Amino acid sequence: MTDWEPPGDFYALTAEHLFAEVWSRQGLTMRDRRLLLIGLLVGQGLSAQLAVQLDAALRTGELTGNELREVVVFLTHYAGWARGSELNNQVEDLIARLAG
Repeated sequence: MTDWEPPGDFYALTAEHLFAEVWSRQGLTMRDRRLLLIGLLVGQGLSAQLAVQLDAALRTGELTGNELREVVVFLTHYAGWARGSELNNQVEDLIARLAG
């Protein structure tokens, strides 16, 4: 664990708007939103943020381990082998960590 604190009003206002309004809108399920965000983060190569989303998807039951593995296969063909390989490592490490 770290002693990290959110950086003031910017973070609080952004998070409040994001989760109170954007993530709770009608039209897409939480699973849909999570899949879209995972794809975006992979495409941008944002591994730290991706780790948070993968963990959330698995812990909430929005995606299973096998579904995450399918996401790896699918996104690798669009995001490239290097990003797909990194995603695969993150997914397999997460699955192993939560299984153990």
